[in-house]
Amino acid sequence: MGMHIRQVGDATYTEDFAKKISETQFEDLSDQTIHSAKRGLLDWLGCALMGSKHPTPDILIQTLLENGPSEQSIVLGKRKRLSFLDAALVNGQMGHILDFDDTHMGGVVLHASSPTLSALMSESQRTRTSPTDFLLAYVCGFEAGVRVGQSSPDHHAGGWHLTGTLGHFAASVAVGKLIGLNAQQMSHAMGIAATQACGMQQNRGTMCKSFHAGRAASNGLLAARLALKGFNSSLEIVEGKRGFSRIYSARSEPSKMVDQLGVLWEIDRNGFKPYACGVVLHPAIDAMIELHRLGVCALEDIDRIEVFVHPLVVSITGTKVPANGLHSKFSIYHSVAIALVDGQAGLAQYSDDRVSDLVVEQIRQKIKVQVDETLERDQARASLFYQGQHQEVFIEHATGTIGHPMSDADLERKFVSNAEPVVGAKRAAKMVQLMGSLESLPEMSALWELCE
Repeated sequence: MGMHIRQVGDATYTEDFAKKISETQFEDLSDQTIHSAKRGLLDWLGCALMGSKHPTPDILIQTLLENGPSEQSIVLGKRKRLSFLDAALVNGQMGHILDFDDTHMGGVVLHASSPTLSALMSESQRTRTSPTDFLLAYVCGFEAGVRVGQSSPDHHAGGWHLTGTLGHFAASVAVGKLIGLNAQQMSHAMGIAATQACGMQQNRGTMCKSFHAGRAASNGLLAARLALKGFNSSLEIVEGKRGFSRIYSARSEPSKMVDQLGVLWEIDRNGFKPYACGVVLHPAIDAMIELHRLGVCALEDIDRIEVFVHPLVVSITGTKVPANGLHSKFSIYHSVAIALVDGQAGLAQYSDDRVSDLVVEQIRQKIKVQVDETLERDQARASLFYQGQHQEVFIEHATGTIGHPMSDADLERKFVSNAEPVVGAKRAAKMVQLMGSLESLPEMSALWELCE
């Protein structure tokens, strides 16, 4: 789509986006896009189920129950129910608590699925929901989160946590699509969601980071329901003089809201995590796992480790001595060390015990991290120096990115490893089976019943 100069009286970019989304049908989606959505749903469910074992959601649930019980919607893996809004909040946090959920890196660094799918899961239990309607809503919500981010190119640099802020748009549009909002109502839902948008990078490594995803889900769900009842907002919430892309970003490019909308779907460019930490760390982890595999020397013979990374890695994950397991998920030094020592970077590698392990601490002290402006976000270069020799590894595309995607089999194995400890082997296998033919199910409840 070419550039178009907006005139007074023209529809806004927000309205154009809302109109296109409100008109999109399931039949407009390609088989590939539908498959991408099913991959995202399976991966998120696994992450959220494993996240249910973390102690943080228990604090949230106990606090919410102080307001009185309201058993409307399933809380994943907890054998209990909360109100639609509260369940979206808790499930959204659980999906993101382990930093193991999917990540879109096409101009944003966004974990779109936790806010989007947790909001949709709650709403889909209010009335009977077909899988085709659910998947369509997921695709549309995902699109909203990414495109608002692309329209606000300096948003991340301002210190905002994009999953918290952009997740509000994703959740509101997804639920809005599911409940059949018209174009004007969809614009209002986006505006209601945007005025609640929040989430600060300062809270990385704390319980608040995953809380951002849950709050985006709950607020987005509320926004769509309010819009359905006639609650209104600005119709130019993205591009207005005091709109999202103006006050949340030093630059505003709102035409990206509609450029090739409906032709390309951003969910097809989604990435999935093989490692349970910040996605910008994954190229360096790949490099260290390869050095571990090569086994060129004993750990005690290492003189130093040099790692060259994209500038974003240092700005986001420059912590040298993480305080605990959650904090270590944003430490390039810890991630390089445990990947070299253990040859993996799963949930166990980001525990409190591994942070304080003496061998890991010793390796961390031998690491030198340097910025290389020529590297892409999914690239890294690492050199291991030992006994007067060195071994170098270059990662062209990190595992899980669109340049080096995880296969369906890889994602299914990840899901089972996450879900099985919570729901058991039989239920986990049944969920994988259902996902393969999800569109043929009469309603989503068949899947949700396996998740309690």
